[in-house]
Amino acid sequence: MSRAYDPDLLPYVETIPSVELSEFIKRDAPPFDPATMDPAVIERMAKLLPQYTPERPVTVEDRVIPGDVRVRLYRPESSTPLPALIYLHGGGFVSGELDFFQVRNLRFADRVPAVVVAVDYRLAPEHPFPAALEDCMATLEWVHGSAGELGVDPGRIAAGGDSAGGNLSTALAMLTRDRGGPPLCFQLLDVPVTDDRLETPSMRDFVDTPMWNRGDAILSWRYYLPGEDGPVSPYAAPARAEDLSGLPPAYVSVCEFDPLRDEGIAYAQRLVQAGVHTELHMYPGAFHGAAVIADTALTRRMNEDMIEALRRALHSL
Repeated sequence: MSRAYDPDLLPYVETIPSVELSEFIKRDAPPFDPATMDPAVIERMAKLLPQYTPERPVTVEDRVIPGDVRVRLYRPESSTPLPALIYLHGGGFVSGELDFFQVRNLRFADRVPAVVVAVDYRLAPEHPFPAALEDCMATLEWVHGSAGELGVDPGRIAAGGDSAGGNLSTALAMLTRDRGGPPLCFQLLDVPVTDDRLETPSMRDFVDTPMWNRGDAILSWRYYLPGEDGPVSPYAAPARAEDLSGLPPAYVSVCEFDPLRDEGIAYAQRLVQAGVHTELHMYPGAFHGAAVIADTALTRRMNEDMIEALRRALHSL
């Protein structure tokens, strides 16, 4: 189907492999698993990925924290405590690695600035819900408890992520609210997954869009919530939460040609209705994940909008 993608994004649309829904279901495997992708496709995509050189010194360090969770720290040079962003990567709960999000996390650390803690959480189907969320909670508790060592202001800790990471970010905000755990001051939700019911118009219509489509979503939820018989937890599917009040302020971004578009808009609306200060952006001509993989005028604006939102949230407290 012909769609009015932003012209600068067309080289990416033409490079990203597309598989029909029936093919996804037949092979029952994540569509962007590097182990099953054509190496030539991976090479073409790698050449298009954005690059970033920090303007200030940023130390990058891998650690294993209590709970046996691997994290990657991005610490900008600073003489005073900085805010922290716990970054939770996308990948449909089944894929994603820290290296793929290196540019985004370097940019956030340098430009906000903030100490970024990228979490290598456990993945489905080997580790279905709630394993990934437990890793996120362990990371929040560690960052809060280790604030002095990390050079972090414990009163300015945010959670953010894209796609599945957006899901985990707002689920973490709900979980720490309900448990009385360390407070989050902000949630950055980039093209977030929120609803397992897959009933919105965009989710029904977009069966062949780049980076994410209805077939991907079906498999993603199948792996994340295998054999789910009873009510689905709102910590797994935040759209099912009855009470969104008391959550931290939010930034929500969605893309026109993304099956997650409508559930992201609906979730932002519900946050506002619950009294949560929320900023919503819908980017025309964009597809899912464009802000991570593409370097165009549109995606630069998308990233600048996120940086500015983080600056306002983390440096004006």
